[in-house]
Amino acid sequence: MENDLDLLTRWRAGDQAGGRDLFARYFDQMHRFFSNKCNEPDEMVQSTFMALLKARDQFAGRSSFRTYMFTIARNELYRHVRTLQRERQFDPEVSSIAQIATTVGTRLARNQEHQLMCAALRTLPLEQQTLLELHYWEDVDIAALSEIFETENATMRMRLHRARTALRDAMLADKAAPPQALASLETLDTWARGAAR
Repeated sequence: MENDLDLLTRWRAGDQAGGRDLFARYFDQMHRFFSNKCNEPDEMVQSTFMALLKARDQFAGRSSFRTYMFTIARNELYRHVRTLQRERQFDPEVSSIAQIATTVGTRLARNQEHQLMCAALRTLPLEQQTLLELHYWEDVDIAALSEIFETENATMRMRLHRARTALRDAMLADKAAPPQALASLETLDTWARGAAR
Protein backbone atom coordinates (compact mmCIF):
# COMPACT_ATOMS: atom_id res chain seq x y z
CA MET A 1 0.00 0.00 0.00
CA GLU A 2 1.32 3.44 -0.93
CA ASN A 3 2.04 5.84 1.89
CA ASP A 4 0.44 9.28 2.15
CA LEU A 5 3.43 11.14 0.72
CA ASP A 6 3.54 8.89 -2.36
CA LEU A 7 -0.17 9.52 -2.95
CA LEU A 8 0.32 13.25 -2.42
CA THR A 9 3.24 13.29 -4.87
CA ARG A 10 1.09 11.56 -7.47
CA TRP A 11 -1.74 14.01 -6.80
CA ARG A 12 0.58 17.02 -7.11
CA ALA A 13 1.77 15.62 -10.45
CA GLY A 14 -1.80 15.65 -11.73
CA ASP A 15 -2.79 12.04 -10.99
CA GLN A 16 -6.38 12.42 -9.76
CA ALA A 17 -6.40 8.81 -8.51
CA GLY A 18 -3.77 9.78 -5.91
CA GLY A 19 -6.10 12.48 -4.57
CA ARG A 20 -9.09 10.11 -4.58
CA ASP A 21 -7.06 7.52 -2.67
CA LEU A 22 -6.12 10.10 -0.01
CA PHE A 23 -9.75 11.18 0.23
CA ALA A 24 -10.89 7.57 0.68
CA ARG A 25 -8.16 6.86 3.24
CA TYR A 26 -9.15 9.79 5.48
CA PHE A 27 -12.87 10.23 4.83
CA ASP A 28 -14.01 8.34 7.97
CA GLN A 29 -11.59 10.23 10.24
CA MET A 30 -12.65 13.57 8.78
CA HIS A 31 -16.34 12.69 9.06
CA ARG A 32 -15.88 11.67 12.71
CA PHE A 33 -14.00 14.93 13.33
CA PHE A 34 -16.93 17.03 12.08
CA SER A 35 -19.92 14.88 13.08
CA ASN A 36 -20.11 16.05 16.70
CA LYS A 37 -19.61 19.70 15.81
CA CYS A 38 -21.88 20.62 12.90
CA ASN A 39 -25.08 19.70 11.10
CA GLU A 40 -23.41 18.97 7.78
CA PRO A 41 -20.31 16.83 8.35
CA ASP A 42 -20.30 15.59 4.74
CA GLU A 43 -20.11 19.15 3.45
CA MET A 44 -17.35 19.98 5.91
CA VAL A 45 -15.33 16.95 4.81
CA GLN A 46 -15.74 18.10 1.23
CA SER A 47 -14.69 21.67 2.05
CA THR A 48 -11.62 20.33 3.90
CA PHE A 49 -10.57 18.30 0.90
CA MET A 50 -11.20 21.27 -1.38
CA ALA A 51 -8.92 23.33 0.87
CA LEU A 52 -6.37 20.50 0.71
CA LEU A 53 -6.64 20.55 -3.07
CA LYS A 54 -5.88 24.29 -3.14
CA ALA A 55 -3.02 23.91 -0.62
CA ARG A 56 -1.60 20.57 -1.75
CA ASP A 57 1.60 22.20 -3.02
CA GLN A 58 2.12 24.03 0.29
CA PHE A 59 2.64 20.85 2.32
CA ALA A 60 6.35 20.91 3.18
CA GLY A 61 6.55 17.51 4.86
CA ARG A 62 7.64 18.84 8.28
CA SER A 63 4.81 16.81 9.80
CA SER A 64 2.73 13.86 8.69
CA PHE A 65 0.12 14.42 6.02
CA ARG A 66 -2.52 13.38 8.60
CA THR A 67 -1.40 16.18 10.96
CA TYR A 68 -1.49 18.67 8.08
CA MET A 69 -4.99 17.46 7.14
CA PHE A 70 -6.30 17.90 10.71
CA THR A 71 -4.78 21.39 10.80
CA ILE A 72 -6.75 22.29 7.67
CA ALA A 73 -9.89 20.60 9.07
CA ARG A 74 -9.62 22.66 12.26
CA ASN A 75 -9.25 25.85 10.24
CA GLU A 76 -12.23 24.93 8.05
CA LEU A 77 -14.34 24.20 11.13
CA TYR A 78 -13.53 27.59 12.68
CA ARG A 79 -14.20 29.36 9.37
CA HIS A 80 -17.58 27.59 9.15
CA VAL A 81 -18.57 28.47 12.73
CA ARG A 82 -17.48 32.10 12.28
CA THR A 83 -19.68 32.28 9.18
CA LEU A 84 -22.64 30.99 11.21
CA GLN A 85 -21.93 33.48 13.97
CA ARG A 86 -21.51 36.71 12.01
CA GLU A 87 -23.75 38.60 14.43
CA ARG A 88 -22.00 37.26 17.54
CA GLN A 89 -18.31 37.13 18.33
CA PHE A 90 -16.92 33.59 18.08
CA ASP A 91 -13.86 32.56 20.08
CA PRO A 92 -12.99 28.84 19.81
CA GLU A 93 -11.24 28.97 23.17
CA VAL A 94 -14.42 29.96 25.03
CA SER A 95 -17.41 29.36 22.70
CA SER A 96 -18.92 25.87 22.78
CA ILE A 97 -21.02 24.09 20.17
CA ALA A 98 -23.90 23.98 22.67
CA GLN A 99 -23.79 27.79 22.91
CA ILE A 100 -23.63 28.54 19.19
CA ALA A 101 -25.90 25.89 17.71
CA THR A 102 -29.59 25.53 18.37
CA THR A 103 -29.41 21.92 17.28
CA VAL A 104 -26.34 19.84 16.62
CA GLY A 105 -26.88 17.08 14.11
CA THR A 106 -24.95 13.95 14.87
CA ARG A 107 -25.14 10.48 13.56
CA LEU A 108 -26.88 8.05 15.88
CA ALA A 109 -24.56 7.38 18.78
CA ARG A 110 -23.13 3.89 18.76
CA ASN A 111 -24.05 3.46 22.41
CA GLN A 112 -25.20 5.39 25.44
CA GLU A 113 -21.66 6.07 26.67
CA HIS A 114 -20.73 7.57 23.32
CA GLN A 115 -23.87 9.71 23.51
CA LEU A 116 -22.98 10.89 27.03
CA MET A 117 -19.47 11.76 25.97
CA CYS A 118 -20.65 13.62 22.86
CA ALA A 119 -23.09 15.66 24.94
CA ALA A 120 -20.39 16.55 27.48
CA LEU A 121 -17.88 17.44 24.76
CA ARG A 122 -20.37 19.79 23.11
CA THR A 123 -20.61 21.84 26.32
CA LEU A 124 -16.87 22.57 26.27
CA PRO A 125 -15.28 25.44 24.36
CA LEU A 126 -14.84 24.33 20.75
CA GLU A 127 -11.05 24.45 21.06
CA GLN A 128 -11.15 21.99 23.97
CA GLN A 129 -13.75 19.80 22.25
CA THR A 130 -11.62 19.60 19.10
CA LEU A 131 -8.47 18.90 21.09
CA LEU A 132 -10.06 16.07 23.09
CA GLU A 133 -11.73 14.45 20.08
CA LEU A 134 -8.41 14.37 18.22
CA HIS A 135 -6.66 13.02 21.33
CA TYR A 136 -9.24 10.34 22.22
CA TRP A 137 -10.82 9.40 18.91
CA GLU A 138 -7.95 9.84 16.47
CA ASP A 139 -5.02 9.02 18.80
CA VAL A 140 -3.20 12.20 17.77
CA ASP A 141 -0.06 12.58 19.91
CA ILE A 142 1.23 15.70 21.67
CA ALA A 143 3.68 16.65 18.91
CA ALA A 144 0.98 16.49 16.23
CA LEU A 145 -1.55 18.29 18.45
CA SER A 146 1.02 21.04 19.01
CA GLU A 147 1.38 21.49 15.27
CA ILE A 148 -2.38 21.39 14.59
CA PHE A 149 -3.06 23.96 17.33
CA GLU A 150 0.10 25.96 16.54
CA THR A 151 1.65 25.86 19.99
CA GLU A 152 4.62 24.40 21.86
CA ASN A 153 4.58 20.84 23.24
CA ALA A 154 4.71 22.01 26.88
CA THR A 155 1.81 24.40 26.29
CA MET A 156 -0.15 21.64 24.57
CA ARG A 157 0.34 19.28 27.52
CA MET A 158 -1.06 21.96 29.84
CA ARG A 159 -4.00 22.67 27.50
CA LEU A 160 -4.75 18.97 27.17
CA HIS A 161 -4.72 18.59 30.96
CA ARG A 162 -7.13 21.52 31.35
CA ALA A 163 -9.41 20.10 28.64
CA ARG A 164 -9.45 16.65 30.28
CA THR A 165 -10.30 18.28 33.63
CA ALA A 166 -13.09 20.31 32.00
CA LEU A 167 -14.51 17.16 30.40
CA ARG A 168 -14.42 15.32 33.72
CA ASP A 169 -16.20 18.25 35.42
CA ALA A 170 -18.85 18.26 32.69
CA MET A 171 -19.32 14.51 33.07
CA LEU A 172 -19.56 14.80 36.88
CA ALA A 173 -22.35 17.35 36.44
CA ASP A 174 -24.29 14.75 34.43
CA LYS A 175 -25.79 12.30 36.88
CA ALA A 176 -26.06 9.68 34.11
CA ALA A 177 -22.29 9.49 33.68
CA PRO A 178 -20.65 6.32 35.05
CA PRO A 179 -19.00 7.27 38.39
CA GLN A 180 -16.26 4.63 38.07
CA ALA A 181 -15.12 6.29 34.85
CA LEU A 182 -14.74 9.65 36.58
CA ALA A 183 -12.66 8.58 39.57
CA SER A 184 -9.55 10.21 38.04
CA LEU A 185 -8.31 11.71 34.80
CA GLU A 186 -6.68 8.37 33.97
CA THR A 187 -9.96 6.44 34.36
CA LEU A 188 -11.65 9.14 32.30
CA ASP A 189 -9.05 8.65 29.55
CA THR A 190 -9.67 4.90 29.47
CA TRP A 191 -13.44 5.35 29.45
CA ALA A 192 -13.37 8.10 26.82
CA ARG A 193 -11.27 6.05 24.42
CA GLY A 194 -13.64 3.10 24.87
CA ALA A 195 -16.73 5.28 24.43
CA ALA A 196 -15.33 6.61 21.18
CA ARG A 197 -15.07 3.17 19.58
